[in-house]
Amino acid sequence: MKKHPANWHHYHAFLHPQHPWKSQKRKLPYYFFALAMAAGGTWLMLFLLGARGIYPFRTQPSPSTDNLLAKAFTPSVSYWSDEIRTWADVWDLDPLLVATVMQIESCGDPAALSPAGAQGLFQVMPYHFEPGEDPFDPDTNARRGLAYLHQSYLLSDGNIELTLAGYNGGHGQIPREKSLWPGETQRYTQWGTAIFQEAALGEEGGKALSAWLTAGGWRLCKTAEEILMLN
Repeated sequence: MKKHPANWHHYHAFLHPQHPWKSQKRKLPYYFFALAMAAGGTWLMLFLLGARGIYPFRTQPSPSTDNLLAKAFTPSVSYWSDEIRTWADVWDLDPLLVATVMQIESCGDPAALSPAGAQGLFQVMPYHFEPGEDPFDPDTNARRGLAYLHQSYLLSDGNIELTLAGYNGGHGQIPREKSLWPGETQRYTQWGTAIFQEAALGEEGGKALSAWLTAGGWRLCKTAEEILMLN
């Protein structure tokens, strides 16, 4: 049998293996080099895209409340945009919810008076006012009306449909089955919820608002535009 010369380097490596961490330590510079190359390539790609006006990680700005109030509601409601934002901030409510209630209650007519006796922008019943208060003063009307809307919102755990039901039919409607709500409250919540949702999506003059106007809301808005001298 032919003998092969012993490979002492092989046996030395077998009997005295290198520590794995030493081997990995030798490779670390290569890892850092690869990461640096990858990062450099990413930044180069982003720079080139930016030069062309393309920003892949930039999110599109959401429509501002100003734009939504102007686009999603009738002009007689948009007229009150500054006040709506202020009132909504005071009562910690969504400005779009405040605008929705104003839309279907008075269409922005500060002198609105219903056959049942509801008064002003938010159609507040007389018993909500303190003696000596002017129910047709916009700030006073908003303070009383939105206080009640805020309570409805809290009792509804933020559910818009239930909030509207509580505002229209009284807070006692909130825990009741929808089928037991008065017909007026059912219609009110259908219109209000749909108008609010379309406004939140940034839809200009959405189908729900158009349908509400066609169903009779145009009369409120015509009077409001005359009172505010918008036509």
